[in-house]
Amino acid sequence: MKKIICTLLTASLCTASLTGAGCMTVFAQENEGEKTVVTFQTWNPADSGEGSPIYQIIDAFEEENPDIEINYVYVGSGSHLDQLRVGLMGGEGPDVYGMSAGSAYSEFRDFEEDLTSYCQESWGENWEDKFLDFCMDIVKDEDGAVYGVPLGLTYAGYAWADTNMLADYGLSVPTSYAELKEAAKTLREQNQFPMAIGAKDTWLNLDCWMSMAADIDAEALYAAINGEKSFTDPELLESFTLWQDLFNNGVFQDGAVGMTLYNDVNDMFQREGSIPMFMNGSWAMNMYTLNDEETRSNFNGENSDHDIFLIDWNDDGQVCPVTASVDVILCMNPESEVKEAAFKWMDYLVNEGQDLLVNGYLEYMPSRADMELNVSGLSEDGQKNLEYIIQNGTDNVAGIRGIENAELSTVICDMLTALAINEVTPEDAAAQIQAVSESVR
Repeated sequence: MKKIICTLLTASLCTASLTGAGCMTVFAQENEGEKTVVTFQTWNPADSGEGSPIYQIIDAFEEENPDIEINYVYVGSGSHLDQLRVGLMGGEGPDVYGMSAGSAYSEFRDFEEDLTSYCQESWGENWEDKFLDFCMDIVKDEDGAVYGVPLGLTYAGYAWADTNMLADYGLSVPTSYAELKEAAKTLREQNQFPMAIGAKDTWLNLDCWMSMAADIDAEALYAAINGEKSFTDPELLESFTLWQDLFNNGVFQDGAVGMTLYNDVNDMFQREGSIPMFMNGSWAMNMYTLNDEETRSNFNGENSDHDIFLIDWNDDGQVCPVTASVDVILCMNPESEVKEAAFKWMDYLVNEGQDLLVNGYLEYMPSRADMELNVSGLSEDGQKNLEYIIQNGTDNVAGIRGIENAELSTVICDMLTALAINEVTPEDAAAQIQAVSESVR
């Protein structure tokens, strides 16, 4: 039987970080005459209750591989990396774990096995052709080594709207910043949330800001990230000013920096159907496939109508571009004692598992080049939004989602929070970010 360890149980095994003690998790082991146990820790694919696709994938894998047992450890996104770091540094980490692209993937490099030989042995010399070039560019290092395999592609920069609710307030889906400000004003006058954001989540703030900055000048944004341009230049300064204005002008809800996306804001939109708009990415398409009664009623009920959309943030007549990244990179612990079984699980997860996660549940878009997007049973409303995501993923991608350098990513996230609560001016924020940018080159 699978050992399912949830966040609360795992946390109870931790001593306070101030004592310097580690967090004990069950580490995979192989006992003579018993099944090989592979411990898999991740925040995504998530434990979303009975019928969650991750359990279906585990059951199918164990049926095909009766000598292997998957010990699934789900940890929420807010504490996954911290708990993972403690476990890996203490020699008690999982065999396989999910990692986000960008700074975290680079930061954990000492705890990531080089998977190049495993991939070649399992998938052949031309194994890289198995995945989209964009995804391979993200998981390969500068020397061509691969420390993780890509599980699904996601796009950030989107907003979502309940079009029926907006219509109740005499509004339609806004397409420009000017229209969004007017809509927010109308909604506030009716004691309703304007555009909702879980601004306590710094990763979401980074997603939103990057899309806004790319709308102003995508070339300038990525040049600054790469150290080829200053964050104090006018184009980037404009993006920080715009970000702060969203809070000062009441476009985002009051108290936004104290609310998380999951599950504060998300539940209000997805399950309660109580707010008209919120910021979230392409992965929120799974709202059409979740089985809980509230979500199903809200998104697949009679006359349900929701739109995923992009905003023209700088009012130049063109909606903002999206940013794209591998949503989950599967990594192997170099200290694992069951590496063969661990990679067999990783292989299954990016193949048969991804087939279910994408075409059955729309958790991601495909990362595999050989995978056909063929979602069955999707409502007309859901199909419309899926086509919008595919269209923008084809011809409206500014660049990579996230920032690889950990220090630069951290200071930008810190400054976005500080701007949101008016602790700094856009000029001060840009100067502090630029100082860090110069220090890490």
